Amino acid sequence: MKLCNLFKTLTVLVLALSFNSVSYAESTANAKKATESSSELAQQLEQLKSQVIQLNRELFILEEDLLFPASTQIAIFVSVDTGRFFALDSVEVKINDKDVAGFLYTKRQRQALEQGGIQKLYLGNLKIGQYQLTAIFTGVDSDGRMVKRAAEYQFDKDDESLMIELKLVDNTKNYRSQVVIEEWVL
Repeated sequence: MKLCNLFKTLTVLVLALSFNSVSYAESTANAKKATESSSELAQQLEQLKSQVIQLNRELFILEEDLLFPASTQIAIFVSVDTGRFFALDSVEVKINDKDVAGFLYTKRQRQALEQGGIQKLYLGNLKIGQYQLTAIFTGVDSDGRMVKRAAEYQFDKDDESLMIELKLVDNTKNYRSQVVIEEWVL
């Protein structure tokens, strides 16, 4: 009886050791497979990531087309000549006496504009018709006084997109700056 129990215990021990060695061999093989599959998985994830980025870009373009169709789109840009006679502080834009855009400039943003930068101030939709744009620039003149420069512009919106540039230009004849409004021709 004792011999039978001892034999059973020995059999269980041998089986356990063989299962452990088999499971160790399997786990080593699985580890190699896991390493290979993880590198494949990383490549697949990278491909999926680039596809998601491309899809996001396409969705953004579609959203822009839906929200701002070319037939109703208007874009307003701001530029500054050199800024010798006027240091820009803020700009306010109205269309038909309705506020549509405003911006308060930092020193760094003002310098970027003075170095030739152009800012997209407003992007929106307008129906076909006649409109009046009012642009009010606030800043400091060459004598250190707070001043405002304003300009009005009448325009017709048709079924094409419209781009308008508000230029703050130095006038050397009277040592003042003035606002010039131009439509871009595409």
